[in-house]
Amino acid sequence: MTAPYQDIIDNSRAVPTVCPSAEEYRLSLSKQPTVVIVDDDSEIRKALESLLWSADFNVMSFASAEDALKSSALAEASCLITDIRMPGMQGRELQLRMKSEHPELPAIMITGHPDEKTRQGALSDGAVAFLCKPLDPGDLLRAVNSAIAKSKHGI
Repeated sequence: MTAPYQDIIDNSRAVPTVCPSAEEYRLSLSKQPTVVIVDDDSEIRKALESLLWSADFNVMSFASAEDALKSSALAEASCLITDIRMPGMQGRELQLRMKSEHPELPAIMITGHPDEKTRQGALSDGAVAFLCKPLDPGDLLRAVNSAIAKSKHGI
């Protein structure tokens, strides 16, 4: 008598698995859009990283605008998600700097302290979305996908 599920584990019937080489894996990652997250709240950063990784984005995150600016991440990014209120350089300042240095980089502004004046300013300065915390994962993913689609087409 054959043991239950023997046919599943029988090596003679196994379909060979092809694992990508390290170089193939690296190249596949480089083809995925990179989203840069800037938020001083580590829990928010971790949650956003997890969400975006699960949606097959490359993710780079920073605790401050200054840290993000010191790296090459913003020059390589497909989308920027930044908190509005942070110690040091604020999200709006980062948005304006990116608008002048990398005008093709779409920005999504997030905040736990929404006010209409800030929202209007961010959107009039080119933010593709202004989202309030707690963030709805679906809304964020739609905003990211929309931002990346627009940046690829030069809109």
